[in-house]
Amino acid sequence: MIPERTRQALQAWIEHGQLPGGFCTAVISNNLMEAVSRADDENLAALPEIVRWLYNKAPCGCWGSPEHVKNWPEYLRSKANGK
Repeated sequence: MIPERTRQALQAWIEHGQLPGGFCTAVISNNLMEAVSRADDENLAALPEIVRWLYNKAPCGCWGSPEHVKNWPEYLRSKANGK
């Protein structure tokens, strides 16, 4: 089970480009070492489920590499402007 605060942070990232805290940013950037070092016990236990959720539910352009994370807010802005 993904902690509700983590799911909300990821949803805000996906929908609004609101960069989450350090743990979630490490996860969406695909930085496992950073994610594990920043995780609290609850998120550490949920890490496999968080990754599965991203893989199955999140747009592939919003996670997976630092470049995707960097470009996602601009993508959302251009989408909102009809470009």
